[in-house]
Amino acid sequence: MTAAPSCAQDVRENMGQLLRRTSTRTRVIAGALALVLVAGAVYWFVLRHPSSAAAAPEATTQSVAASLSTVQQSVTTTATLTPSVQEEVSFAGSGTVTAVDVQAGDRVEEGQALATIDTLQADAAVLSARADLAEAQATLADSQDASDGSAADLARISADQAQVEVAQSAVTAAEVALAGATLTAPAAGLVTEVNVSVGQAVTGSTSSASGSGSGGNAGTGSGATGGTGASGAAPGATSSATTTSSGAAFVIVGTDAWEAMATVGDADLPHLAVGNQVELTVDGLENMVFGTVATIGLLPSTTSGTATYPVTISVTGSPEGLHDGVSADAEIIYERRTDVLTVPTAAVRTVDGESVVTQAGEDGEEVTTVVTVGETTGSLVEITSGLEEGDEVLVQVVQRTETGTGGDESGQTGQMPGGGSFDPSQLPEGFDPSQMGGPGGQGGGPRNG
Repeated sequence: MTAAPSCAQDVRENMGQLLRRTSTRTRVIAGALALVLVAGAVYWFVLRHPSSAAAAPEATTQSVAASLSTVQQSVTTTATLTPSVQEEVSFAGSGTVTAVDVQAGDRVEEGQALATIDTLQADAAVLSARADLAEAQATLADSQDASDGSAADLARISADQAQVEVAQSAVTAAEVALAGATLTAPAAGLVTEVNVSVGQAVTGSTSSASGSGSGGNAGTGSGATGGTGASGAAPGATSSATTTSSGAAFVIVGTDAWEAMATVGDADLPHLAVGNQVELTVDGLENMVFGTVATIGLLPSTTSGTATYPVTISVTGSPEGLHDGVSADAEIIYERRTDVLTVPTAAVRTVDGESVVTQAGEDGEEVTTVVTVGETTGSLVEITSGLEEGDEVLVQVVQRTETGTGGDESGQTGQMPGGGSFDPSQLPEGFDPSQMGGPGGQGGGPRNG
């Protein structure tokens, strides 16, 4: 009866020892696996991940030959394009507008008809002026016939002669006004304003709207007012408004000649001169536009304490695609020299107050050569003595190795070393994945057995 309790006790002791051995073995396996995972992470994120390690710069030495180049000095500023031709056109005579042949946005040629007025008033003005001239001429003839040579008679003749000249001038003006009953374009270009409409009564300076019309922008023109535009009435409606204006009947902007208006600072002004070449980079255009400096203003304008001077640039030719008010970057070239011996500026350094370059000697050793430098343009520096065309100098170039932004060479990211994803079957035999945190199990760490 005493053997049974002893056997059960032995079983319990054996089971306890087995559990203790299993728990110890599990902890050892978990620790080993943790070390493996840490090592893999270091390998993955430091050694193989392109963006995790800083790329060290690499310095290389290159041999560059001294060569002949074109160097230039320039002033860079901004400019605004504007047409060179802007004509304000109005009727010289008086009358009622009978036809408007163009509208805003139309392109016209020089001499093309713009509008026409009736000739009733112009005809009457010519007839009246001719009558005045005839009367003045008759008065002069009578004075000459009645003169006895006295001082008084000679004075009378001089006065009558002056009246004839005045009358002749009036006739000429009236005939010009009659000829101008049809208003024509003084230059080719784009019509930007039309300030007259059919039915308007116009004079050289004032007019009254009396009737209907369809001209846009009416009411702002010289010798033209109101119409439909002044009163706001619908086309075809009769307007009774009477206004005066000092604007032009038509405004024509030339499209064959352009200017660019720019400003330069007082430090740049002494370098510039009329005739300097200009290179214009215009917004929206692929090709460069060229020009020359036409005028340089001597009176500055001051903004925030800085003085600037106006510069007018004449655009060469008639480039396509230019528009009024478009901005451009202007490079005004005031000095340009060809066949200048140059080397890269990186090849020149200063040693003991002298400019030197490094050359490769016959035995492969580096040789220091003293040179005299001139002007610097961009990445090139002028060499005035010490080198000849074709002489090679050494230039040290520092390059930084480019690295990727994510993933390994195969483009795979978020995987364990070797390109595969985590597989619990790869764990040692007897290891319980639930004792790990993360994808392999539910717990936050190993559990004691």
